Amino acid sequence: MSIDALFTLRRMYRIFRDDGRSLIVAMDHGSGLDVYPALVDPARVLDAVIAGGADAILTTPGILKRFASRLKSAGVILRVDGGNTQLGENAGAYRLLYSVEEALQWGADAVACMGFPGSPFEQETLENLAALAGQCHTWGVPVMAEMVPGGFSNVHLYTPENIRLAVRVGIELGADFVKTAYTGSKESFRSVIEHAYRPVLVLGGGKVDDARAFFTMVREALDAGAAGVAVGRNIWGHEHPRAMVAALNSLIHEKAAPDEALDILANESPR
Repeated sequence: MSIDALFTLRRMYRIFRDDGRSLIVAMDHGSGLDVYPALVDPARVLDAVIAGGADAILTTPGILKRFASRLKSAGVILRVDGGNTQLGENAGAYRLLYSVEEALQWGADAVACMGFPGSPFEQETLENLAALAGQCHTWGVPVMAEMVPGGFSNVHLYTPENIRLAVRVGIELGADFVKTAYTGSKESFRSVIEHAYRPVLVLGGGKVDDARAFFTMVREALDAGAAGVAVGRNIWGHEHPRAMVAALNSLIHEKAAPDEALDILANESPR
């Protein structure tokens, strides 16, 4: 095994536990979206989710450099692409903003970028991923590809077949692990996992109010072979993020049922 491959493997252990699964809290939204008021105080949220048992944080250079001391034992995945906001006309136009060298200088364990097959920005985002994977290979750094068919504005393209294709494309371009949308059923998501030869994590999507439905989705994805979740708004947007992480932790690492996760959410939430 080459030195860069050894470093990649070592850093993967900063993201995934020995059971091969990971609970990633996504806190990279502020680079383009309005996260007021839930993320007004990133330090409070970081303290809560790490106390709840988060394995890794997906975040931005701003949060990483300002709140590094809060991250403690959690792995860090740095979002290195972007360059657009919700105020712009080209919300799906992403470009690489930071290098792997910079990510390492800031203390990241892995890096992340988008891939939007089937969107108007397919070529740009897939070129970003390929270029980033090349840098990561040189430095022995894992890369996470967030593979979303059609991007975030074309939800009609979120079919099981398209999600399966998007995940495989990300892996073929060099991703070490992939974040993608749930297909809607255990059976169809299993086909995504069978077609992937790298770990696949489920994204949390928009904020939902039905915790039981959310936990059921996570349980189904895990039973189909998902390696965990990468969830943002349904954690930091929750009234009690520490309790939400503890509940998800039970699903991912303790094989709990949705009802058991609901009990943990209720019991861990401050009265």
